[in-house]
Amino acid sequence: MSNKAKGSKAERELLDIFTQNSWRAVRVAGSGVNDNSPCDLIAAKLGKKAHAIECKSSKKSIIYIKKSQIEDFILFSSIMGLKPVIATRFNYEGWLFVDPKLLKDTGKYFSIPLKTAKEEGQRFSQFFER
Repeated sequence: MSNKAKGSKAERELLDIFTQNSWRAVRVAGSGVNDNSPCDLIAAKLGKKAHAIECKSSKKSIIYIKKSQIEDFILFSSIMGLKPVIATRFNYEGWLFVDPKLLKDTGKYFSIPLKTAKEEGQRFSQFFER
């Protein structure tokens, strides 16, 4: 399975989690393919803040994301009035949701180590149902 197919599968999995928890969510067409789609999902629930979500999954213990991608994501979220969140899924850990402020600057990339995601991130119900 290609990386693109794996990413799409992870996005659909997360979309299902939102739906199962009575949220409305949509996958953004072309996300990860062109510069006009700066997030993977948009999700909202009546009485809750709407979110722009960037999904990242990895079998490694650290995820790297291009700085320009995160900068576009944050700008898009701000323009649209959405709260930005990075949805991470490390193998055998499930989904952890982190504020983009937790990303580490490594020069050309931002990164999120598994350790940070586990210590500072939150599970779905902790992050979205508070």
